[in-house]
Amino acid sequence: MPLSGIEIFKLLPKKNCGECGVPTCLAFAMNLAQGKAELEACPYISEEAREKLAEVSAPPQREVVIGKDGQVVKVGGETVLFRHDKTFVNPPGIAILISDAVDDTEIDERIDKLSKFVFERAGFILKPEMAALRCDSGSSQRYTDVVKRFVEKSDGCIILMSYDPKIQSAALEVCAHRRPLIYAATKDNIDEMIELSKEYSCPLAVKGDGLNSVADLTSKAMQHGLKEIVIDTGARSLKEAFIHHVVLRRAALVSKVREVGFPTIVLACEMSDDLLMQTLIGAIFVAKYGGIIVLSDFQGHSLYPLLLARMNIYTDPRRPLAVEEGIYEIGKPDENSPVLLTCNFSLTYFLVSTEIENSRVPSWLLVKDTEGLSVMTAWAGGKFTADVIAPFVKKCGIENKVKHRKLIIPGYLAPESGALEEELGGEWEILVGPREAAYIPAYLRNVWSGS
Repeated sequence: MPLSGIEIFKLLPKKNCGECGVPTCLAFAMNLAQGKAELEACPYISEEAREKLAEVSAPPQREVVIGKDGQVVKVGGETVLFRHDKTFVNPPGIAILISDAVDDTEIDERIDKLSKFVFERAGFILKPEMAALRCDSGSSQRYTDVVKRFVEKSDGCIILMSYDPKIQSAALEVCAHRRPLIYAATKDNIDEMIELSKEYSCPLAVKGDGLNSVADLTSKAMQHGLKEIVIDTGARSLKEAFIHHVVLRRAALVSKVREVGFPTIVLACEMSDDLLMQTLIGAIFVAKYGGIIVLSDFQGHSLYPLLLARMNIYTDPRRPLAVEEGIYEIGKPDENSPVLLTCNFSLTYFLVSTEIENSRVPSWLLVKDTEGLSVMTAWAGGKFTADVIAPFVKKCGIENKVKHRKLIIPGYLAPESGALEEELGGEWEILVGPREAAYIPAYLRNVWSGS
């Protein structure tokens, strides 16, 4: 039976310090009771109270950590059904399937793909993180050799895929220090898999035959003290799997059913033989509650859109993407290089910096914090006007880096040019650059070179 807000309040320090983000301990207790706050936000709570409140303060969907020494993937820990309500927390891990039934050359190629595909988008590094090592040979020795080969060649997170507890045990001997996900416990091997999970302190995946059987398996695992569990409902059709994921999330978050309050794994590789179809399936479960997505292969043209969809879904919709304020060097600028100004909206920054690179004119780029707003929006909102820009130019340190005093501003800020010169005390000449980033190379080569 969950504790009420008043019962939680009685266990809090009652300092009303506000350091948790709300003004009173009572308000914090009410937020805890509703799952809107985390216990760690209170810096003064006693250990005794922490133990009593640990269960009630846990998110309705528990977080599972896979990996340790190398890459770490956190899945689950979600508190909302829709990202606009708050935000989604832990993006799903994306895994490549590696079978021990193929030759070592192909295994090495697949291991290399895990580190090969790395993309940058708007300041974010996009890459897959996991490998699902599946025992298809039936040989414990062969499977263990493949696991050992992966551990030596990659720091990616590991999913050990075998229903045989003996094969799992042998594999865990060589990779337990990497904290892999053990896949999977079924009604036939649940007892042995639970013991392996406890012995090696690794998270456990359970595979059922529908929602009821999954709940039975998780209940048994929880009775043995397991808290890090991943769910596979066994559905292999898109429609059924989609329904299962929605039902599981609603049951955990709305109905507070603890038995299903765990992240899921989606074996897209077993739902279709076509990689593009697998990518589509993966994108659906990025948006609708998948915790881990396993693909049969990685190809750039299919993986990049999936990674991009994941980035877009798992960024806070209430906060625009932004880069840090400061001076950015494009190329190798010197004291005679041009100085350009832009806002810190990430898309604008990357468009502008890319076009400066294309111009092959080494430059200094001043990025002003506009709270992640674009040039026009920030200017209209009074966050990118002369009285805001001038103090930034004076304090950022650019005057120590260049001899000249010429500042190129975006074309959309042309109305601010005169006022900006006045705010800078007439020490700087303001040059109005192009409105669109695409015209920056021509401007720098033709206008700046002749200024």
